Amino acid sequence: MFDSLTEWLLLILGIVVVAAVLLAGLVVPRRRRGATPPVAPPAAPAPTIEAPPREDVAEVATDTAVEARVEAPVEAPAAPAVEKPEGTPSRLVRLRQRLAGSQGGFGRGLLALLSRDRLDEDTWEAIEDLLLTADVGVAPTQQVVDNLRTRLRVDGSEAGDPRAVLRDELITLVDPALDRRLQISGQDGKPGVVLVVGVNGAGKTTTVGKIARILVAEDRTVTLGAADTFRAAAVDQLATWGERVGVEVVRGPEGSDPASVAFEAVKHGVEAGVDTVLVDTAGRLQNKAGLMDELGKVKRVIEKQAPVTEVLLVLDATTGQNGLIQARVFSEVVDVTGIVLTKLDGSAKGGIVMAVQRELGVPVKLVGLGEGPDDLAPFDPGAFVDALLG
Repeated sequence: MFDSLTEWLLLILGIVVVAAVLLAGLVVPRRRRGATPPVAPPAAPAPTIEAPPREDVAEVATDTAVEARVEAPVEAPAAPAVEKPEGTPSRLVRLRQRLAGSQGGFGRGLLALLSRDRLDEDTWEAIEDLLLTADVGVAPTQQVVDNLRTRLRVDGSEAGDPRAVLRDELITLVDPALDRRLQISGQDGKPGVVLVVGVNGAGKTTTVGKIARILVAEDRTVTLGAADTFRAAAVDQLATWGERVGVEVVRGPEGSDPASVAFEAVKHGVEAGVDTVLVDTAGRLQNKAGLMDELGKVKRVIEKQAPVTEVLLVLDATTGQNGLIQARVFSEVVDVTGIVLTKLDGSAKGGIVMAVQRELGVPVKLVGLGEGPDDLAPFDPGAFVDALLG
């Protein structure tokens, strides 16, 4: 019995031990899973770099840029090639060709009428109408018609070929006796001073650049004065013209006094000993008294340095009779000495040459018939009339 009791006690003790071991295995994992993980010590703060003041940044950037330029120098751009403009002979050849193409209809129409077997009143009226539509003007037209009637109707066969008669009358109307030379030389060692004036859009700045090319082709030294200070584009445009032929351009800040710029240009020309100073002016409407007065001031200020030897009025040939009004007003303000007719192409009427000369008693000295840099030529009455007649 003792042995049985002992066995039972040992059995119970074993069961208790096994249960304790199992219980301990279950409790420990629970504690591990529920335990709070250790807190890591706080990390040290990142170092802060303070930005330098804006001035310091600029200085650093500048220094860096300087060092970069020293280490790797940038190659300077090549200077623009200087062009060699066309001479006068080739310009005149092209002038004849283009006039013949653009104005030939006018001359051929007159010849067709004058070559009729019978010159009756209807024919003379048609001739008169043709001259008027070509912008010759009323008074010059009447003069030409009267002379033609006398020579062809009264003199008859003794008058000669109608084409030769018409050529004589047109050349007389253009007036070959007028002095068409550009006054581009000064006296007492001073340069000639050419003042270029006109309304907006007539082509003054382009004309100044083209005249510079004519003078350079004749081996003259030139300075350009960019006195159209109200248009930055005009100043830049003139500078481009100067660069192309190696001519200096005197310019001022945008909006500065035009008279001041003109004065400095002529002063520079005197000091540099150049042959000619060309002064571009701002375009102005002929009915704006203040602007016209300012133009007179430009001329007076220039003449403190050197006399103005030429005042060229640039007229758009397509304006026709309106150009005569412009010419009259400008002539009263600055004493115009010569006319430049631009855009004398197919849309213009060749008669404007005769009309404007008769109105002012001032010769047309230059004509332009294209957009090319050398499409400006001295006006030649014989070449002009021959081109009209084809």
